[in-house]
Amino acid sequence: MGFYLWLDDELAWAQGTYEYRPMGTAVIASTDLFRRRDFDPRRKLQAPRGARFAGQFASLGHLNGELRKRRRAR
Repeated sequence: MGFYLWLDDELAWAQGTYEYRPMGTAVIASTDLFRRRDFDPRRKLQAPRGARFAGQFASLGHLNGELRKRRRAR
């Protein structure tokens, strides 16, 4: 598994793979958490130019942990 995360002030985008197969892309509010059902393999990643790349994560738990950590920091 692997997930890439981009953030801006209001939205979070993640692109995921599962055992070398694309899970697709998910877009959520930056105050929410990602769930497996959020990912759609038909959706293409289109993060706006203002979005910041936040990193690569090994699981949904790590991805959501990063979102929680960033919320606490604010």
